[in-house]
Amino acid sequence: MIEFSTQTGVSVIELARPDKRNAMLPEMLDQLHEAIKASHDALALVILGQGKTFCAGFDLKACAADPGGETMRALLTGLSRCVGAMRDHPAPVVLGVHGAAVAGGCALLGGADVVIANRTAKLGYPVVRIGVSPAVSSPYMLAAMHEGVVRARLLDTELIDGSQALKLGMIHELCEETGDVRHRTLEIAESLASKPGSGCKATKRWLNEICSVSGERAGAGLNASLELTGNDEERARLAALWGAS
Repeated sequence: MIEFSTQTGVSVIELARPDKRNAMLPEMLDQLHEAIKASHDALALVILGQGKTFCAGFDLKACAADPGGETMRALLTGLSRCVGAMRDHPAPVVLGVHGAAVAGGCALLGGADVVIANRTAKLGYPVVRIGVSPAVSSPYMLAAMHEGVVRARLLDTELIDGSQALKLGMIHELCEETGDVRHRTLEIAESLASKPGSGCKATKRWLNEICSVSGERAGAGLNASLELTGNDEERARLAALWGAS
């Protein structure tokens, strides 16, 4: 579900569940976290998705099949751990969004230093529709974007396109075509990796210090999401959407 490779100083992690639009499962997030940790010697880290979509978020069918909420809790915990590991990574993290980055997929943006997307990509956090709070994402979003933008995006369930996301500061560069995202993401990462590694890593270390998300704050965001997991509204909405019995 995760593919990992390294060459010329650039580590590339790919979400590799294209038949499910790279929807996340707990074991997939475990693999992602391991790959992020394994790339600590890289001069730049790239995160991409295979297939037609970067990431559609959590696998809600798997969540609906577990009305007790353990799958959702594992996904929220794994997501928080992965985004934290991306922010703490010693090298620049470059993330490429093609097609869509929704809910948990969009949350990954909060861990990246540079985000590229195609103009018509769809991005957003519509999880309040199913009685779940996206609070787990908020500490990392607040470290990367203006507070007003964060409030609007977490409370508004509508998706926005890449052009709007660029204006709001959710992403940093647009590609006109979906197929250009991968090339441009790798190009930026290779450029960053070609610079003196000590300088980039020292800068990233300093940025992490002055723009850090404390463990306490990240934990509070995660707990706010976990508190709603398994509630009656969530169970009913997941069952209605996915036909769980």
